Amino acid sequence: MEKDLNQLVEKLKAAAGSNLESVVLYGSAARGEFQAKHSDLNVLCVLNKINAAELERLRDPAAWWEQKGHPAPLVFTLDELRNSADVFAIELMDIRAAHRVLLGEDVFANLDVPTNLHALQVERELRTNLVRLRQAYLRAPKSNTALLDLMDGSLGSFRTLFRHALIALGEIPPDSARGVVDRLAALLQFDAKAFHDLWQVRAGIRASRDLDVGATFDRYLAAISRVTEEVDRRLAGRQ
Repeated sequence: MEKDLNQLVEKLKAAAGSNLESVVLYGSAARGEFQAKHSDLNVLCVLNKINAAELERLRDPAAWWEQKGHPAPLVFTLDELRNSADVFAIELMDIRAAHRVLLGEDVFANLDVPTNLHALQVERELRTNLVRLRQAYLRAPKSNTALLDLMDGSLGSFRTLFRHALIALGEIPPDSARGVVDRLAALLQFDAKAFHDLWQVRAGIRASRDLDVGATFDRYLAAISRVTEEVDRRLAGRQ
């Protein structure tokens, strides 16, 4: 991991030169939760200016990074980060809480993330991801492997949204993903078993062949639907 990150930084420096202000690692690797089989290395670059020519300079490093199996870096100017902090409250709150500076200054140390639109973003992202989950189910092949991959692939997104749902509801979320799901399950009254079963499979504690995949998806979808509807109802009542 460290070798790849160092190489990426060197390639970005060589490509962008003095236009590159900062490179920041965020996500599971910055939180100390990186799992090679399941996690990406997420990187954000801050540039002085962004235009077509500057983006073109970053194409080769980004392509190399994607060949390593990681998403292309996010690219912002510092002004863009500041001006978009209200509409990207979920993402920037998470990065500010857990990040690692790979190059340059820590642009997140004093970044103000307004929360006036946070609850609205939580509602929208929950609803959007629920709809996408249903759509992905319809597209997926009829196999346990495909269904497990679908749930595993969406697990991280819903873990993040569940934590922000707690924040939007005025709760202080626990540090662990399991704690977040259990706290929200107690608050909103849903069955969290599907999440625990999936984490056990991911961790190698339980074999996927021992899992009733259809029943697990049924509980998984029901839990997400419950959270989406209940968060929408409770937050609407506060407006």
